[in-house]
Amino acid sequence: MTLQACAEIVQRGDRDRFLATMAAGPDLRTRLFPLFAFNVEISRAPWVTQEPMIAEMRLQWWRDALAEIGQGASVRTHEVVQPLATVIDAQGADILDKSAQARRWDIYRDPFEDAAHFQEYLDQTAGGLMWLAARALGAEGCEKQARSIGYAQGLANWFVAIPDLESRGRRPLVDGRTDAVQALARQGLSRYSQALANSPAAAVPAFRTAWLTPYLLRQVVNDPGCVQAGRLAVSEFRRRGSLLWRTLMRRA
Repeated sequence: MTLQACAEIVQRGDRDRFLATMAAGPDLRTRLFPLFAFNVEISRAPWVTQEPMIAEMRLQWWRDALAEIGQGASVRTHEVVQPLATVIDAQGADILDKSAQARRWDIYRDPFEDAAHFQEYLDQTAGGLMWLAARALGAEGCEKQARSIGYAQGLANWFVAIPDLESRGRRPLVDGRTDAVQALARQGLSRYSQALANSPAAAVPAFRTAWLTPYLLRQVVNDPGCVQAGRLAVSEFRRRGSLLWRTLMRRA
């Protein structure tokens, strides 16, 4: 029942990762859904309240749960924490803790300090999550590739979210000029392509969760103005059709 709860959380909060995970084998889903459910929970924690202190407390609750997992202690009874404890070890708990810490940026209205801070945010959130997903499937030795694919996926999703972030009074980019946005997209697409070319077979079901990334980033390269205008999107036909093709071909 806890695995079903994790799947439902991902289905409601992260439709694309849900679809890609459902395309994987049942045994692989048991390892991926707890990770992705955790990600949904911490990604929305800063946004469910306008009170920074309450948001901090929500993130701290998850960090405390990760500390229990990392210490090998008895973990709290919770529909996500318990299955997550069967998927990650102390190293994994530390990676997810860094992700939770990075999410503190979402609580406040301060801009990123510089480009390095923005890249670190994407790496610690999307990059770390992808690395743990690949690791959970037994794909060791591919941390660099996994983090690069995760970074590119995080960047693509960030571009999609920019209009909403700006409507909330946030400054989502260090440099929002058209040429800077285009350069970011090119960099992300390059990292994605290079990493995918050297990915191990065991990591394919995890990497496939980023299957929309090249479509989105190419749009930004060709039309960087689509980001701020809110035109960045993938049609439902392409979303489902491309996932089906990649699944049948066993490609990421």
